[in-house]
Amino acid sequence: MGRLEGKIAIVTGAGSGLGKAISETFAAEGARVVLTDIDMEAVTKVAGAIGANAIALQQDVVDEQRWDEIFAETADAFGAPHILVNNAGLVIPGTIEDCSLELFRKQTSIMLDGVFLGCRSAVRAMKSNDQPSSIINLSSMAALQGYSPFVAYSAAKGGVRSMTKSVALHCKEQDYPIRCNSLHPAGIDTPMVRQEAVGASGGETPATGMIKIGDLGHPNDVAALCVYLASNESRFMTAGEYPVDNGVLYKPA
Repeated sequence: MGRLEGKIAIVTGAGSGLGKAISETFAAEGARVVLTDIDMEAVTKVAGAIGANAIALQQDVVDEQRWDEIFAETADAFGAPHILVNNAGLVIPGTIEDCSLELFRKQTSIMLDGVFLGCRSAVRAMKSNDQPSSIINLSSMAALQGYSPFVAYSAAKGGVRSMTKSVALHCKEQDYPIRCNSLHPAGIDTPMVRQEAVGASGGETPATGMIKIGDLGHPNDVAALCVYLASNESRFMTAGEYPVDNGVLYKPA
C-alpha cells in the first residue's frame, strides 16, 4: 500500500472495465485520481465509490480543447498531475474487406488521435514536474500479432505502440522527467470484451489463482502493472511494451 502516495493521476475510459480497475487500484495505493469518461453517469458512480480522493469528469478524448480543460481541472482539484493512463477505447468488428472508412476512422480517432492528444497535453503539463511522471498507453496484443476480424482496432493499437516509443524518446532527449510505456493485454474480462461483437464467453475470471492459456484475464492483472509503471519503482523503464497475455504471444490459443 502507498506505492503512489503523493501522486495525481488521470485515467480515461474510467467508467468501466480496465479504466475502473486501474482507478480503484491507483486510489488504493495512495494516488488522487481524476476519472474521465464519455459516460458521465458511469464514471461518477465509480468515482463516488472510491471516495474523496477521486473526482469524475466527462470527456470525449477526440475533443482537443477538452484535453486542456481536463488538465486544468485536475490541477485545480488536486494539483499538477504526474500520471496519465490513456485507456479509452472501443472495438467494432470489421475485416480489411468489409470495414467501412467511417468505422475505421471512428475507431482510430478514439484510440489513436485520442492517445496523441492525451500524450501531447501530458508532456506539456508534466515536463516541469519536480518528481518523476509517467504516461501509460493501453495498446493491445492486436498490435503485436494482428487480428484479422478487427482491422481498425489493430491499426489503432499498432499506432499507439510506435507512438509511445516516440513520446518516450522525445522526453528523454529533452531531459523531461517523464516516462512513457505501452501495455498490451490479451483478452481481459471487461464489458467491452464480453460484448457480443467480440464473442468472449465462459465463466467470470477469478481475481486470484492461475489462469489457463486462452482464458480471459482479470482487470486487476492490468491494473497491477499500471501501478508499477506509474510508480517510481519503474524509473529506469521507458519506451517499453509489456504484454499482459498469459503467454498467448508465444503460444496462440
